[in-house]
Amino acid sequence: MQSPDYFVPTSAYLEAEAKSKIRHEYIGGHIFAMAGASDVHNLIAISIISRLYAHLSGSPCRVFMSDMKVKINVQEADIFYYPDILVTCDPTDNQKLFKTKPKLIIEILSPSTEIIDRREKFLHYQSIPSLEEYILISQEEMHIEIFRPNSQGYWVKELLKSEDTLRLRSLNFDLALSEIYENGF
Repeated sequence: MQSPDYFVPTSAYLEAEAKSKIRHEYIGGHIFAMAGASDVHNLIAISIISRLYAHLSGSPCRVFMSDMKVKINVQEADIFYYPDILVTCDPTDNQKLFKTKPKLIIEILSPSTEIIDRREKFLHYQSIPSLEEYILISQEEMHIEIFRPNSQGYWVKELLKSEDTLRLRSLNFDLALSEIYENGF
């Protein structure tokens, strides 16, 4: 892979990424290596993914973990991110290496990615017409932020604390925070 200062066409990125041992995100021709995740990060993701997978079994929806890219096109530029969790329910969203029509995206915050997840990614994710919910999950405390577009198209935030339940309206699915964080911090 090239450094972020070198422009790489989308096709070259996808070809190289398919062979790469590490993951890279792609933003309009620039490639950025991704850091690994902590044990708590992985435990939170597994807790959610396993329950979502069981809930969605038999439906057209599919849940993917951090090795599946989401492709966004913003102002004629291709962007590829690796969300921690994504769900797509559109049968036409059938590319093998990336998805373009997610209904739900979840990012588990880490110190090295939190600002990007909150600003850059959230801004780009809002341009996805199919996206109904964007979730940010803290791995430092029992704290979750849910973002959903309201009837005027503005994204509204809902905060959850330890005693609350994560209600994913897009998937008709509820999960108590105590279940998400069951393996502690």
